[in-house]
Amino acid sequence: MSLVDSHCHLDDEKFAPDRAQVIERALAAGVELMMAIGTGGELDVAIQQAERYPFIYATVGVHPHDAAKATPDTFARLRDLASHPKVLAIGEIGLDYHYDFSPRDVQRSVFERQLEIAAEFHTPIVIHTREAWEDTLALMPSLPHGGIMHCFTGDTAQARQALDLGFHLSFGGVLTFPKAESLRQAAKITPQDRLLVETDCPYLAPVPHRGKRNEPAFVVDTVRRLAEVRGVSPEAIAECTTRNFRDLCLRARSGSS
Repeated sequence: MSLVDSHCHLDDEKFAPDRAQVIERALAAGVELMMAIGTGGELDVAIQQAERYPFIYATVGVHPHDAAKATPDTFARLRDLASHPKVLAIGEIGLDYHYDFSPRDVQRSVFERQLEIAAEFHTPIVIHTREAWEDTLALMPSLPHGGIMHCFTGDTAQARQALDLGFHLSFGGVLTFPKAESLRQAAKITPQDRLLVETDCPYLAPVPHRGKRNEPAFVVDTVRRLAEVRGVSPEAIAECTTRNFRDLCLRARSGSS
């Protein structure tokens, strides 16, 4: 199978001892493309990975946890990096009311600023939302350049709301958890051309790796479970999710460059 991990944190310190081997295992598992998420301590952390490997691409963005640290220089730097040829999206951005590491009004302000940057650069967005669903949707404009609901864990009603706004839904390891039946129902009703898969590694490893460090190679297990849920072959899921990623992110980038 030819696969895409549409959301991975390859810069995470958990990969420091064996990052090259992790990437080799991903390639051996059939993961032909990876989108590294650029919301670490430095805005260009994902770009640093993408510049080393032709099959890794990047995002840039301020995570809601870090919203309170954003300054005018941060947004200027984001604009500089958004035009990098390997940056495919602005993200992950959004709202997180579970931890409230940044004040909610600041999260909303920083989110809106980044939505403006995405619109300015004709770039898809990658959304992080946790316990903030209604506020996240309320701030969303139309999506002329598309967007991804990263690590979607909602129910069918929330799936339909996101789909109506134009989002792709990206499913990760949570889809394989025994108690995630409502999520599997959401995955079942998602149109084929809006499906994506991800690991969000090193977090949320799928069954049978649950509790371990997640890595891009494990996206295979999510693909297999998604195939079971939808009553198709893993190869069919691999083909459509790879095509969807290319259509949303790679072709959008080539069209705007």
